[in-house]
Amino acid sequence: MGALPKKTEGDLLRYGHFDDERREYVIERPDTPLPWINYLGTEAYFGIVSNTAGGYSFYRDAKLRRLTRYRYNNAPFDLGGRYLYVRDDVTGDFWSPSWQPTRSELDDYECRHGLSYTQIASSYRKIRAETLYFVPLGETLEVWRVRVTNERDTAAELSLFSSVEFCLWDAQDDATNFQRNFSTGQVEVADGVIYHKTEYRERRDHFAYFACSEPLAGFDTQRESFLGAYRGWDNPEAVERGAATDSLAHGWQPIGSHHVRLGLAPGETREISFVLGYAENPRDDKFDPPGSQTLNKRHVRPVIERWLRPETVEEGFATLRAGWDKLLGGLHVSTPDADTNRMVNVWNAYQNMMTFNLSRSTSFFESGIGRGMGFRDSNQDLVGFVHMVPERARERILDIAATQMATGGAYHQYQPLTKRGNNDIGDGFNDDPLWLILGVAAYVKETGDASILDEPVPYDNEPGSEAPLYEHLQRSLRYTQERLGPHGLPLIGRADWNDCLNLNCFSDTPGEPFQTTENVTGGTAESVFIAGQFVLAAKELAGLAGQRGLDAEAAECLAAAEKMTGVIVEHGWDGAWFRRAYDFYGNPIGSGENDEGQIFIEPQGMCVLGGVGLDDGLAAQALDSVAERLATPHGIVLQQPAYTSYRIELGEISSYPPGYKENAGIFCHTNPWIMIAEAMTGNGDRAFDYYRRINPSAREAVSEVHRCEPYVYAQMIAGKDAPTHGEAKNSWLTGTAAWNYVAITQWILGIRPELDGLRIDPVLPSDWPGFTATRVFRGATYEISVRREAGHPAQVIVDGAPIDGVVVPPAPAGATVRVEVVVS
Repeated sequence: MGALPKKTEGDLLRYGHFDDERREYVIERPDTPLPWINYLGTEAYFGIVSNTAGGYSFYRDAKLRRLTRYRYNNAPFDLGGRYLYVRDDVTGDFWSPSWQPTRSELDDYECRHGLSYTQIASSYRKIRAETLYFVPLGETLEVWRVRVTNERDTAAELSLFSSVEFCLWDAQDDATNFQRNFSTGQVEVADGVIYHKTEYRERRDHFAYFACSEPLAGFDTQRESFLGAYRGWDNPEAVERGAATDSLAHGWQPIGSHHVRLGLAPGETREISFVLGYAENPRDDKFDPPGSQTLNKRHVRPVIERWLRPETVEEGFATLRAGWDKLLGGLHVSTPDADTNRMVNVWNAYQNMMTFNLSRSTSFFESGIGRGMGFRDSNQDLVGFVHMVPERARERILDIAATQMATGGAYHQYQPLTKRGNNDIGDGFNDDPLWLILGVAAYVKETGDASILDEPVPYDNEPGSEAPLYEHLQRSLRYTQERLGPHGLPLIGRADWNDCLNLNCFSDTPGEPFQTTENVTGGTAESVFIAGQFVLAAKELAGLAGQRGLDAEAAECLAAAEKMTGVIVEHGWDGAWFRRAYDFYGNPIGSGENDEGQIFIEPQGMCVLGGVGLDDGLAAQALDSVAERLATPHGIVLQQPAYTSYRIELGEISSYPPGYKENAGIFCHTNPWIMIAEAMTGNGDRAFDYYRRINPSAREAVSEVHRCEPYVYAQMIAGKDAPTHGEAKNSWLTGTAAWNYVAITQWILGIRPELDGLRIDPVLPSDWPGFTATRVFRGATYEISVRREAGHPAQVIVDGAPIDGVVVPPAPAGATVRVEVVVS
């Protein structure tokens, strides 16, 4: 089935467009099919902001340090955020410059989502308001810079109201424990600054603040006083009245709202700044004596005053943009395809950084409560961003490895604030340990920093259990080798990459109902996917061992990979594709023997990535089966046929309706594995065709079908069995981002870090004449030019001289290397 058509200049973009020069996505009407969001922050303080100013903020951990409240699954879907209200004090008319929450009929509207900032501008009855939201580098605060302009011929008397609703820090408790929380809210106002100090009595170590650069006409900190009884955010009583109540919250629902009066002459613009921030008290008795209930504000007052100054805001915003210039400077490409250029150079790289920062914890589909940092997830994300911030990648690897257990197993997730594993989602996802090998290998290949392998890292963060990181990798491999099933394939445990394929559900007595069990230690279900992953990981560990001079160990790893390859071919091959697994009873899954779920995408990708079937034609045959049975115009579905009824022996996968999520949805994360596999077999046309099918920029013209943001990847697109085929869900935080970046940059464009240097080995679509790229690798800059010459043998020329092979040796840091590549 064909891919989406390429866009032409005549395409209508109903909701917005890319501004490539400014690296922004411009939304031109507020009623996007779903909230189209952006992220604020890149270090410790983060926020979500939608195109109508919805969202929330938190410090490091969206569950345990939530500053502002947000209600998921609400109606409207996007309700609660960084809202401003403008009131005409002459007529009493008021509106929201961000459209939400009043949804007034604005004369014009524009939202510009940029790299860690968002700007929303609108006009209403010739009053223009423009708000810039961003988190300055190195700070634990966010700035709202508001510019209000009177475009009338007469003077305007206006009021500006700000508003946030404070969360009581622990977002889970905040949303459930009302019998306590309705009595704990505490707010203090001093010198016009609103301090949210709930929990201060018991902990006295952190608080939030909300400040305004202008003298205040009033304020509110009690929600009901601001909104009025039986009212919502769309019609606050204080705004309607044109006067705040100076309420001080004691219990109930604390908020922050400033009231500023603005008298504007015709054509006049006023700039007002709001600062919302997080602070922790210094551990110093003279500032915070034992038993004191007095809020210590001394150390944050200079910070607040600095960021309320216009020149500081301007400088901070410029520094943020310059920071992104540096981050994106590691790779820049110019190809014949505009969508490829846009995603590789800006939006895919940007999404990679956000997934690195937040794993899968907080989006408009992830509440920030149920998940922390994923062990598997974070290791996969490494491959997409390691070239941008290698020093932070190193730190993340050590954090991840410290949550590994002494068995080699791993907590599936851990909390970013405590760095402790989540006990309720512990060991048993048997693919997890192998991802650590793949993540570390990606780091060492990119940086050449093999010293990380000698870093002492504890197991389960237990003091005294430290061992070199390299030993952690060895235990990861042994974890799989020590858990093999009846066919010699790895045990799946609770699940492998597909968390919803739960095959260790069984009946103790034949004929009796199946029992769901969390006790997977005795489960005999096996995974062909983990087998393919093991082959790949064993080869990567062999490379690291060889680099360390451990030749015998390298040979053992390669022998283990070869042995597992033989097991896959014997027990994992179904005649035209790789099987998916064996269930608890030894029945094959993902086989022509099954009535449904006959072929799955995951093993076709992962086995080929491990090199299985490349030499005997099995890989090509499996990929042909994918093209014939799984590919759709909107991407490659996870399996076919879809499961049409619930099957307890398969677990959660069959609980979804056909075409959604793991039940034959287009799980975009897996699509780039097939792109890479096609590139490995030399099929550039099919690899790039698949790439364009799920490329968000290429899907912009079908936004009404796709619905999610056209500038970032989504986790899932509804499959061909679904009534909403082509509709995306779960955007932003997905391994799709990193893997698509790897597929296009390292395999189709072929610019791939290796232990011995930078491989440049493109597998291009046949209609491309070539491309150019600039790649920073280990401190040197490689200026790469690729051109196609029919009938000409492939050749790599470095600084004017041909080299043997396609791996360019590392150059000294600071050097510029010119590389010409000829492909036939």
